[in-house]
Amino acid sequence: MIPKRLKEARKRARLTQEKLAVLAGIDESTARSRISQYENGIYRPNFETCCAFARVLDVPECYFYTVDDTFASALLTLYSVKFIEKKS
Repeated sequence: MIPKRLKEARKRARLTQEKLAVLAGIDESTARSRISQYENGIYRPNFETCCAFARVLDVPECYFYTVDDTFASALLTLYSVKFIEKKS
């Protein structure tokens, strides 16, 4: 997982570290510190946790693993278009 992707997506969703963690199913007592550690690259969440973050933050799971910033941005655009088409 690319740590900065988690932070970018969280900020875009206007969630605190604690709120994101709780919504993703992380225990409230360790919520803020765990997200902080993930965002700073101290620890890496497992794939299931990344999937929970993706669900809460409304981004594709692969967004957290894409190294190229331009491609990551394109993924978000494509994901948004797909979401809009589903609603129609």
